[in-house]
Amino acid sequence: MSGAHPAGPIVEAFIVEAFEEHRARLTAVAYRVLGSHADADDAVQEAWLRLSRQDAGAIDNLGGWLTTVVGRISLDLLRSGRTRRTVPLDDRLTAPARQGDVIDLADPTDPTDLAVTIDRNPAPEDLVALGESIGLALLTVLDSLRPDERLAFVLHDVFAVPHGETGAILGKSADATKMLTSRARRKVRAAQHPASARRGQREVVQAFLAAARDGRFEQLLQVLHPEVKFTVHSPNGRFVTLGATEVATRARVAGSAARGHMVTVNGRPGVISWSEDGTPLSLLAFTVADGRITGITALIDPARLALMDLPHPV
Repeated sequence: MSGAHPAGPIVEAFIVEAFEEHRARLTAVAYRVLGSHADADDAVQEAWLRLSRQDAGAIDNLGGWLTTVVGRISLDLLRSGRTRRTVPLDDRLTAPARQGDVIDLADPTDPTDLAVTIDRNPAPEDLVALGESIGLALLTVLDSLRPDERLAFVLHDVFAVPHGETGAILGKSADATKMLTSRARRKVRAAQHPASARRGQREVVQAFLAAARDGRFEQLLQVLHPEVKFTVHSPNGRFVTLGATEVATRARVAGSAARGHMVTVNGRPGVISWSEDGTPLSLLAFTVADGRITGITALIDPARLALMDLPHPV
């Protein structure tokens, strides 16, 4: 952005409009760095206050300028220890699966806090493949990084900010920032569940879906834990089925999803299905432990599905 603009209300409206074009991305950057929606909102608001005190017409690259400002504010918050570590959904979403430990897709908190990504590769090896959809499952891992490592990783590997620009925020050279990002990336990968474990969980879910689709009762029992919990959230309320036998006889909701697409829901295997007009029909999330499904949550409430930023396969 460059050049002069008329003074007065027109200038103010121009600045507001320009800032709003970048707000969503700035909020996403701040949230990934800080891990708190409240802190992210504060960082973005502070960036707006700083912009309002600047001559916006003299800023050639407003997006880059705002990203730098939000990055510096976020880094200061991390270093000061004043961040509010309030992950919206409880830590069970990112911890290793246990019996009875399930994802509640209809948690009363904001459903957009769920990170749902299409499994285009059945066993993605690189965290980078999650792109900007990286969500709650990564936030716990990022907590293990130093503030400068966290900022460098998020800006470069998630939002593709060049090392030179990230280095300017950190007060480091591009080469030093590149090494910092590489070290952070190694730490993140080391903290992730092994790829073989993720593949194994998907295989269990796929076996369940195939058996549900074909009505193979015995095969369903083989992949269900005896105390499995199946929760369905529909427009008419929440319905829970307990036990492998009962779940196997009521698996038609999951069976219809067998024609859907495999996804990852906060690091856990899931399935999403769509209607022909592009409307989401259902979202299922599975908890798998020791080779058996211990929990299934199905969300078939159109109102709640409409609130979620669900990926559509291309």
